[in-house]
Amino acid sequence: MTPVRAMITKELRSYFVSPVVYVVGAVFLLIVGLLAYLYIVFAGAQAIQLLQMHGQASINLNDLVFRNLFSSIRFVLLIILPILTMRLFAEERKLRTFEFLMTSPIGLNEIVAGKFMSVFLVFLGLLGLTGLIPLTLSLFSDFDWYPVMTGYLGLTLLGALFLAIGVLASALTENQIVAAFVSFGLLLVLWLMAGLGSLLGDTAAGQVISYLSFMEHYDHLVRGLVDTTDLMYFFSALVLMLFLTHRVVDSARWR
Repeated sequence: MTPVRAMITKELRSYFVSPVVYVVGAVFLLIVGLLAYLYIVFAGAQAIQLLQMHGQASINLNDLVFRNLFSSIRFVLLIILPILTMRLFAEERKLRTFEFLMTSPIGLNEIVAGKFMSVFLVFLGLLGLTGLIPLTLSLFSDFDWYPVMTGYLGLTLLGALFLAIGVLASALTENQIVAAFVSFGLLLVLWLMAGLGSLLGDTAAGQVISYLSFMEHYDHLVRGLVDTTDLMYFFSALVLMLFLTHRVVDSARWR
């Protein structure tokens, strides 16, 4: 077994013996399911209204249901994912196993990668369960699958970035609650940067600040626009967060 796989196995075992992942997963799926139900009911009401007014009902489920759903899920991830990541390094410090982990034969790169991949796999499992929504809806109506798939791509990349920020926050403290709030605060700052960029308008500073926020990049994917600029943003931000985590953990090892 490779060091990364060993670390992933250890972390997954820790996740699934704890009630946190079950509670977080249940809340996440409940909220997403409720949102999907509300948007579907709204789309149905729109169809009935069009049928009464024009004698025909032609609605775009991609705009009325999926685009709104994907836009709303990012709010849920902003709150849910810091809870999933808060224990990764903070718990090691609280239980005084951090020193043992740092002196183990597993390298620091493998430790950071293994902890990130473990929580990312949990997130992918939860995200995969939400795939039942479009699959079920496809049995009753027609829609364009391409924006749905790009929307899920956006959710995957956005979730990976949120998790990487959460891992960094967990490496900064031994208190899990503090780690969750630090992660939430960093994500909120990135969110609000989009509004600041809009206020600055089409200036150099406004464009730079807007680019640093994930909002515009995620919105492009939700609309079905796959651009290498947006993909590079997520990948480079992900690598940067994991690199910073590596440096934080490495600096703590020599204290």
